[in-house]
Parts: sequence; C-alpha cells; structure tokens
Amino acid sequence: MSEIGVAEIPVDEREQPLPPPVAPAKSVLTDGPILRTLLSLAWPNVIALSAGTCVVIAETSYIGLLGVEALAAMALVFPLVILTMTMSGGAMGGGVASAIARALGAGDQVRAATLASHALLIGLCFGLAFMIGMLLFGPQLLALLGGRGQVLAHAAAYAQVFFGGAVLPWLMNSMAGVLRGTGNMKLPSMLILNSALLQVILGGTLGLGLGPVPQFGMRGVAAGALIAYLVSISVMGWYLFSGRARVVPKLRGLRISRAVLGDILKVGVVSCLSPLQGVLSVAIFTHMLASLGTAVLAGYGIGARLEFMLTSIAFSFGIASVPMIGMAIGAERVARARRIAWVAGLTSFISVGALATVIAIKPSLWVDIFTHDEEVRIASGQYLRTAAPMYAFIGLALSMYFSSQGAARMTGPVVAQTVRLVFIASGGWWLSMHAATAQNFFTLAASSMMLLGVLSCASVIMTRWGSKSAAVVISSALSGYGRLRRRP
Repeated sequence: MSEIGVAEIPVDEREQPLPPPVAPAKSVLTDGPILRTLLSLAWPNVIALSAGTCVVIAETSYIGLLGVEALAAMALVFPLVILTMTMSGGAMGGGVASAIARALGAGDQVRAATLASHALLIGLCFGLAFMIGMLLFGPQLLALLGGRGQVLAHAAAYAQVFFGGAVLPWLMNSMAGVLRGTGNMKLPSMLILNSALLQVILGGTLGLGLGPVPQFGMRGVAAGALIAYLVSISVMGWYLFSGRARVVPKLRGLRISRAVLGDILKVGVVSCLSPLQGVLSVAIFTHMLASLGTAVLAGYGIGARLEFMLTSIAFSFGIASVPMIGMAIGAERVARARRIAWVAGLTSFISVGALATVIAIKPSLWVDIFTHDEEVRIASGQYLRTAAPMYAFIGLALSMYFSSQGAARMTGPVVAQTVRLVFIASGGWWLSMHAATAQNFFTLAASSMMLLGVLSCASVIMTRWGSKSAAVVISSALSGYGRLRRRP
C-alpha cells in the first residue's frame, strides 16, 4: 500500500524543495539606524511617562493635605500598586509585545493576530486574580507590611477601591502591549498622557472633595485612577478592533491554543517574577523602616516615588527596544539585536543617572514639593543623598530586562533580581539585629541597586540569544542534504 501511494505522486513534485517562507518587508525597526530609531520610538513614551510623573507629584501632594498618616499609608500601599502596573505593563505587556514582534519579524501576520486575542484573555484572567486576591487578603497583607492604626485604615481604603477594579489596568496594559509589539508607541503614549491628566483632575476632586463633590479621601484618589484607565481602554479597544492597527485581534471563531499562550507566557510569566521580587524587596525594606517611625517611612516613600519617576525614563527606552529586538530575533539577526540592547542600556544609564545625581546634590528640589514636615524632610533628604546616585544602575537593569524580553531570554534578569532580594533580606535582617539607623538601611538599598545593575548586564553578556536550537540547525542541514541527493 505504501509503495503504491508513493508511486502515485509524480516524481517532479516529490523532488521539488519546499517553498521558502515569506520574508518580512523591510522597515525602520529592522533595518534603520539603531540610536535614531530607538529615540524615535522612545520619545512618545518619555513625554507620556513624564505626565505620569505629574500624577506622582500631584497625587502625593494632595494626599499630603490629608495628613502625615495618609502620606505614610500611600508609601505602604504603593509597592502593591506598582506591582500591578509593572506586572501588567512591563512584564506581561512586554511579553505580549515580544511575541507579536517576533511573529511580525518572521513575517507571520496570522499568528500575530492570534497572539493579540490571547493577550487580551491573559489580561482579563490576571486582572481577576489580582482583584480576588487583594479583596480577600489585602488588609492582612498591608498589616503584615507594618500598617497600624490610621495608616492601615487609609491604606486599606485605597486598596479596596483600586484592586476592586484591577481588571482595568491589566486590560489597558495588554492592549498597549499589542500596539507596542507592532512598533506603535504613539497611541499608547498619548493615552497614558491623557490618562495622567484625568487621574490628576479626578483623583484630586474625588479625594479632596473639590466644589460640590464630597470628600472621599483615599478611596476617591483610587477611583480617579480607575476612571482614567477605563477611558484609555475604550480608545485602544476601538483602534484595535476597527482595523486601524497593524494587528487586529482575532475573536470570531477563536480557539484557545496552548502553543500561542505559551509563546506569551514563557516570557510574560518569567518576566513577572522580576517585578514581584522587586516589590518584595521594597516590601521587606518598608517593613523594616516602619519600625523606625512614621516620619522615616513617609520620607522613604517620597524618595521611592522619585525612583519610580526616573526609572520610567528607562522604561521608555527599554519598551522601545522590545519590538526592535523582537523583530531582529524573529528575522534571525542576533548581532543587530545585541547592538540594540547595548545602545538602549547605555542611554538609560546616562539619562537616569544624570537626573538622579542632580536630586542627590539638592534633595529639596524634590522633597519640598510634597511636605514641609521637618522630620519627613530630613529622612527623605538623607535617603536621596545616599540612594539617588545609584538609580542609574536601576535604569541599566530595567533596560537589560526589556532587552531580554525582546530576545525571549528572561532567566538572567530574574536571577539578578533574586540575588538582590536575598541581599536586601539578609542584609536587612543583620542590620535589624544590630540596632541599625535609617542611614544604614539607606546604604543597604543603594548597594542593592548597584548589584542589580551589574548582574543584569552580566546576564545579557552570558546568555545566548537566537531562536534556532542545535536540533533545528541539524534538521535543516539533513533536509538540505536529502534534497541534494534527490536531484538528478
């Protein structure tokens, strides 16, 4: 039977080689000058995230009007909010962008569309998980972090509203990841800018009770953020499903594919470990500082917000590098992908370091925006003079993290973050056992930043990039050899 089946196939058809895959069209992302292309993709993010800085400043300012307890409460809940935003935007959103960029780099438009629909499903599921987890265990977690009395009450009020709508930031960042994977940085950035303006207006109005609106306190600040996210989701959803995007999510007749989910999750889930460990580091640090008093905790919270603001610059360059590196890897141009990574890393290091050094020299430029409480100003200034010069290494580490996402090689940056977590936990425990001062803890934080940057950089140097495994190379070689033998 098998011999008859083979004989029925014409000899010419059996001997013809398989058609080559369709080569992706050249674009500025895959063939343009690296630094110029990186800057052109990053500048919309820089502007939008600078608006996010306005939210940080405005939010902390009007929370400060609610009292020192409310300011300390924001420092307490801030790591959990940042965990949500970094996991949904930088980690899983970066995994989405990486998978779509690699599909487009390989010229597979259909796969890119299927990846987009699976990305929205992932965002929905993770958002629900965050919502349920925080509503059930949020107050206990905040108490574990050191929250007591009115500080805990304010923090729990904020968390109840914000995490009650946790699906919204996850869906928003999933949609942004789809667009960024295609190289579209402008629309997500424009919406972040609009969202920031809305968040300032709505959060301030609802939190402080401006005009005829009653004062909702911390709950109002959280509600303002969620309303702003909902507006962004509406606009991005319309843009994606109207056919204006390079990739349109496929929903009709969609079948959930383990392989497609795996392409996103193999980067996204591993990527989520890094911000999780980062927030654990901050949480451990926050818990240790809580024992030193409300003023020290509030002062550290002000300094930590500067770190968030400045690393958003590194985020701008890092997330811009993801589609560039992903498309280069998809097109099997590993050398170009590595050059992009080093250009992005150096740019992030210099940009973040320069601004942080200015604040380290004159902390009052930042601290005076938020408080005039003398004890808080002293603590915050002490932290910034010690830790701010090391923010450059956080910027470098973040850039290496995103570069590794683009290459779908996330183990190294996660291991680097693990080492930092162990360093802070063990170092903090030792300091706690020896009646250390706030300055000792601040020095520990600064040292951990430098350690993270160096290890993240080393991980990229030591990790092999490229999608072809040895088995694929051998299989291709044997296939080619077989075709040569069949030729007359």
